[in-house]
This record gives sequence, structure tokens and C-alpha cells, in this order.
Amino acid sequence: MADNFLERHREDYEKRKALWLKRKKRLPGKISPSISKPDDEAL
Repeated sequence: MADNFLERHREDYEKRKALWLKRKKRLPGKISPSISKPDDEAL
């Protein structure tokens, strides 16, 4: 473990996390479909 294994993996994790957060901010929120109940629920 003298080859900075943990440090390299931590750096890779931080890069992937930053990329994920950047993409997450760009995407608009999910638009939930509006389902309306019928007036007569016996249908």
C-alpha cells in the first residue's frame, strides 16, 4: 500500500462526484405526469 493506492482512489472518486454533481445541476427537475381522477369514480 505504499503506492498511494487510497489517495488515488479518493482523487478518482472526487472527480466522478464533481462530474455527477455538474450533470445533476444541469438537468431540469422531473415533471410528474398529472393524472386527474374522473368525476365519477365508479368507472
